Amino acid sequence: MTLMERLVPDDLWDIFQRIVPEKPVRSQGGGRQRYGDREMLAAIVFVATTGCPWRRLPPVFGASGATVHRRFTEWRRARVWNRMSDIVLYEADRLDDPQWSRTVAIAVSTRALAGAELD
Repeated sequence: MTLMERLVPDDLWDIFQRIVPEKPVRSQGGGRQRYGDREMLAAIVFVATTGCPWRRLPPVFGASGATVHRRFTEWRRARVWNRMSDIVLYEADRLDDPQWSRTVAIAVSTRALAGAELD
């Protein structure tokens, strides 16, 4: 099993594909080919679960931390993380068997406050 498959299992990817927006069309055309959504999601999950700074993202993901962060921001503006957490919570409740690998979307969408007290 590859790192990407461990970070984004098929069941999580199936859910994500239902809510990820279509890639934007470049009015001027051309440009570099856009990195794949699954690879970007894996990199975002890696950052969210390890605490790795965007700028120190390992090269195994193929994109720079700045590129991954831009995609994260694009998806945040499209409310992907909100929809993802709604679906994950609904599915976990429906199955009455939450799988923690699916709850990464909630961690990604939760804002960390500087200087906040730890519980």
